[in-house]
Amino acid sequence: MKMKSSFFLNVVLAAALLCVSVRLATVSEEKAVEKTGGISAEVYQNIMTRSSVREYLDTSISDSQIDTLLHAGMAAPTAVNRQPWHLVVVRDRSLLQQIAGLCPNASMAKDAPLAIVPCGDMSKYEEGEDGLRGFWPQDLSAVTENILLQAHAMGMGAVWTGTYPSEERCKAMSQLLRLPANLVPFCTIVIGYPKGDQQPKDKWDESKVTYDRDK
Repeated sequence: MKMKSSFFLNVVLAAALLCVSVRLATVSEEKAVEKTGGISAEVYQNIMTRSSVREYLDTSISDSQIDTLLHAGMAAPTAVNRQPWHLVVVRDRSLLQQIAGLCPNASMAKDAPLAIVPCGDMSKYEEGEDGLRGFWPQDLSAVTENILLQAHAMGMGAVWTGTYPSEERCKAMSQLLRLPANLVPFCTIVIGYPKGDQQPKDKWDESKVTYDRDK
């Protein structure tokens, strides 16, 4: 009788252990899915609520925050991994005011604590790579968008103001920042803490989407 009881007890314990193991695995999987979904929702929310900010509070941005923005920018995708970017950080009040004067679309820089000027580094391309060189504006666009989204995620506001391909603006910015000939200023990202509430635009337009090919 004792042997039978022991046998049945072992069977019951083994079954219970199996059930617990299965339940723990299920809970762990559910949490993983929940976590992934939460992160996905946060990323989507950050993208959908970002807007161009042109008015800023008189609040400084720390070195560590700038470092985070720069790291986010350089995490961008890049054609053939050439990474043709060089980021110029502008905090000097006099330079910010001059940027505002040189580039009419960046007039808000005069009141901002920070601007980042992503530049295309043409030294990343060898002679005869004109075809590949032509992709650098796409790489710099990805850098710029990463910085815009990271700034928004950190509670800041930013605006993308164009420089390239305007020869006049490129020349003026190059002279102001004393850029070497291999660096082409792509744009100026003006950054600060938003003054007032910002309302993102709903840009969704189903008519601008097709699937596979038009029939």
